[in-house]
Amino acid sequence: MTAFPRTATRLANLRARMAETGTDLVALGPSSHMAWLSGVHPHGDERPVLLLVSQSHAGFLMPALNADAARRDTDLPFCDWRDDEGPDAALAALLAACDATGPGLSVVLDETMRTDFALRLLDAMDSPRRRFTEDTVGALRAAKDAGEEAAIKAAHLLNDSAVKAAFAALEEGITEREVVELIHDHFKANGASLVFCSVCFGASSAFPHHTPGETPLWPDTAVLIDTGCRLNGYPSDMTRCGFFGTPGEEYTKVFNVVEDAVQAALEAAKPGVPARDIDKAAREVIAAAGYGDRFLHRTGHGLGIDVHEPPYIAANSDAVLAEGNVFSIEPGIYISGAFGIRLEEIVILREDGPEIFSEMPRDMVRPG
Repeated sequence: MTAFPRTATRLANLRARMAETGTDLVALGPSSHMAWLSGVHPHGDERPVLLLVSQSHAGFLMPALNADAARRDTDLPFCDWRDDEGPDAALAALLAACDATGPGLSVVLDETMRTDFALRLLDAMDSPRRRFTEDTVGALRAAKDAGEEAAIKAAHLLNDSAVKAAFAALEEGITEREVVELIHDHFKANGASLVFCSVCFGASSAFPHHTPGETPLWPDTAVLIDTGCRLNGYPSDMTRCGFFGTPGEEYTKVFNVVEDAVQAALEAAKPGVPARDIDKAAREVIAAAGYGDRFLHRTGHGLGIDVHEPPYIAANSDAVLAEGNVFSIEPGIYISGAFGIRLEEIVILREDGPEIFSEMPRDMVRPG
């Protein structure tokens, strides 16, 4: 048993899920799954790295040149290998230690690992039955613990202050890229790193994934800011919209429709509710207002170690929401050549519904 308490707890929970789902072996690559379970963030290249977990053993296949660095974060055992010998013998030893050498075993594969890592593992086993992590590691990651919740909250409070500072700094002639730099500097000054930042002026806001450029801000222009930082290992994600000058009638109308869609999705989000029903609640509001074909994406995505992870709040999702899930609610309407409006919150699902991490109002921001 590992002496790292968080790893010990998560390993015990994973083994319980493995027993419930009839899983003999879980295989994770150098990914956020591995980081979540073990705290290890190994260097990722073409050298095979795996964390294998069975009911009897948990250990790493690890390149020798990375072993010393990785041992700072774990006391799980290594089957390490050198470049001059290759990984096959070490992998065979690790499978034997996991008692995973019999035929027809049920193995869960990290869907984010390199294909050659996965195929090497499957080729070393005897006719394994394989699936991905949705009902094991994925299910456990989807229910955030108190430490994760606190980290996500702190990241969102910092995000709030950065976005407020960005809107406050808007003035005629400032460029999208200059606002990005302001947000980046704000995060860096507060011990966080920038994960992403989309600052959109005018018609650029009609592109859901706009790349900021040298577009300057002029009077009577729509502004959309979607940004997130990473603080203490966990990210934030939030979108706020405003208008530099006096908004027109259509902008105000669309803004209110998007806000109503957010409210509908928040009201629909309860434990036990299918994720697709939250998407439906938001989409019906926007369709009823005549903008159904302008809502170009799903209503939301999960957030944890990764900015995008399950559960996905989409019309084709089979996920059923559970207490402790963290996900976005972010409906949008995009009017090509004019403006786009998206209002985004990250929420954690409580017994009685969602709780929003951000403390910045979704009101239309009116700088200048």
